Amino acid sequence: MDRRTRWHLAQDVAVAAIVAALGLAEVWVPFESVQGTGSPVLSTVAILVCAVLLALRRIVPLALVGIPLTWVLCFVATGGDTQVLFFGGFLPISLALYTGARHGGVRTSATVCGSVFAAVILADLFVPELQGPSEVFFHWGVLLTVFLIGIGMRVSERRAADAAVRAIAAETDAREAALRAVAEERARIARELHDILGHSVSVMVVQAGAAAEVVDVDAAAARRALEAIRTTGTDALAEVRRVVELLREDDHDALSPQPGIARIPELIEQARGSGLVVDFRADDTSDLSAGRQLAVYRVVQESLTNVRRHARAASASVAIERSADRVDVTVTDDGAAAGADRAAGHGLLGMRERVTLYGGTLEAGPGPSGWRVHASLPIGAGS
Repeated sequence: MDRRTRWHLAQDVAVAAIVAALGLAEVWVPFESVQGTGSPVLSTVAILVCAVLLALRRIVPLALVGIPLTWVLCFVATGGDTQVLFFGGFLPISLALYTGARHGGVRTSATVCGSVFAAVILADLFVPELQGPSEVFFHWGVLLTVFLIGIGMRVSERRAADAAVRAIAAETDAREAALRAVAEERARIARELHDILGHSVSVMVVQAGAAAEVVDVDAAAARRALEAIRTTGTDALAEVRRVVELLREDDHDALSPQPGIARIPELIEQARGSGLVVDFRADDTSDLSAGRQLAVYRVVQESLTNVRRHARAASASVAIERSADRVDVTVTDDGAAAGADRAAGHGLLGMRERVTLYGGTLEAGPGPSGWRVHASLPIGAGS
């Protein structure tokens, strides 16, 4: 028995004791409310039985059926010669009716309330003291009022419980949505950092290797390679700072724009600067949304990074083709088509996540003469 149940039991025992005391005083003083010439001893026994059942009214609600049944049995056993009591009889019956309407399951409530109404109807039919018009109006008025109050309290409590459940569910959904948003933002930041640093560092590594190869024979070429390393490093540092500012800045109007398709020629020039021959073709895509432009930019950036890092290719091709309802990005090279390092990693995962975000598809695998990456993004209103 938990603490709440013990508290309810203590309250019900106190109520039962008060009702028993009033009933016994009504019988033995006696009060003017006593009607009939029945045995005070039998009334005392009935009052005590009803008090015990009232003490259990919220622990065992079905036991309340015994209250009207007790008085029915007394009248049957004495042939109708039983005292009619207000505090000892009518009050316990009213409390049983209220409890049946207020507490317990549907079947229990129906059983308790039905037994009370049935007992009162029988009393009205066979007990002369209860058949006067004023008496009938009084006790039925009180019983119906008590019944409606109990039903109203039950409905109010149920609505409050349902509202609490809905509030908890809404709070849980909001918490889960916040956690999902945090996870998605972390993934987005990880993609941004990977795209920025992966591309820039790979360019710097290639240029550093080229500088090391020619430093003794062609100082000018080595100087150009070192200058490319410095420029790429500066650009990468600026991009990282931009991402950090995105995390710190609340004023979105002050943020610099994300890179788009217009900056893809810069990627092409960086790739050419590292010694890769790149063929670049692009349709007019200036009307694409900023998000789709960023996705196209990152696909080209990551693909060229992988070409320099893994393919050992001499040339590559970048094509951006626009149709009525989609834009297709294809990057191919003439390097090695096999290798687990080309088919896995955060870069390919990041590209696929970006493209899927806009309802597109991405394919990466061996092409006719090397490696091929193809992304297709829908651009219709419903995409």
